[in-house]
Amino acid sequence: MKANIFVLAGDGVGPEVTAEAERVLRGVASRFSHAFEFRAGLIGGAAIDAAADPFPAETRALVAAADAVLLGAVGGPKWSDPAAPVRPEQGLLALRAAMNVYANLRPVQPHE
Repeated sequence: MKANIFVLAGDGVGPEVTAEAERVLRGVASRFSHAFEFRAGLIGGAAIDAAADPFPAETRALVAAADAVLLGAVGGPKWSDPAAPVRPEQGLLALRAAMNVYANLRPVQPHE
């Protein structure tokens, strides 16, 4: 399998978590002869700080070209003012719209 994976580490613990996820995926690629190419971009508070936009045009373009997106956490105390005109969560909502996914789906396995 060959895949271009776009990594949006985001804020807070996001960079730590996505770095470890990327490390695991590199191990999987090595073990099973896959070829994963990773590129990084900005979303959320980190994008606000760098580009004054929680989902910059460059991020949008790279998401459109990716085979998969690895997303970390978005937001944090630094950007928690509810009156702020630009918020990290707006980046997450824009990402969902760009990818045409409007819900977080998680597998559920019921137990008796």
